[in-house]
Amino acid sequence: MTRRKKGTPGTSALVGLILIGFAIQVWTGAWTDPLILAYLGAVVRELIIEHGQYWRLLTAIFLHGNGTIPGTLLHLGVNLMSLINIGRLYEMMFGTRRIVLIFFATGIAASITSAMLTGGPSVGASGAVFGVLGALVSSIMASPRFRRDKVARSIVRQCVFWIIVNIAIGLQIPQIDNAAHIGGLVAGLLLGATLPNRTPPPSPAEVVVDVVPRDPV
Repeated sequence: MTRRKKGTPGTSALVGLILIGFAIQVWTGAWTDPLILAYLGAVVRELIIEHGQYWRLLTAIFLHGNGTIPGTLLHLGVNLMSLINIGRLYEMMFGTRRIVLIFFATGIAASITSAMLTGGPSVGASGAVFGVLGALVSSIMASPRFRRDKVARSIVRQCVFWIIVNIAIGLQIPQIDNAAHIGGLVAGLLLGATLPNRTPPPSPAEVVVDVVPRDPV
């Protein structure tokens, strides 16, 4: 007898990269100093446009906080919990390659939007998390397998609710980079709707074979 064993290695790898980014912040002192945090890899429009430091569009995704320990831990914790919950669900439904592609593409889109509209300094994975959230909505709606499923449609309604709530909160709190959130969300909605919608086949690691001994005849 065979049964599928679902795993989420892509989400786990992304969480690991964020934790590595946090470890670098602690090692360099960036988690208690906003100037070091900005220097380390935050989105800063002038440095990106005038000095060609385009790598900041990527590194900012894996840095968190505002230069204070409470702010850093809160920012990091919220984004990690959100990514684990939303990312694992997306990966189980649509596959490992797709969650990784969505995360990086929407995270960079969020950084570009932030640089254009707010200027920075800005850090955090929340734009990419919004991207995965948006991709989950549009991927389900575009999927022949899931779009008529009652549970999947319930997930869509919940996602839309939390998108509205979080954007509304962001509009009330100046420290929240809503431009990055909306940029990531729009990119996720577009990617989820346009990427090929195939149900991934099980990999060898996802298949568990139970061998049941039989009495000799």
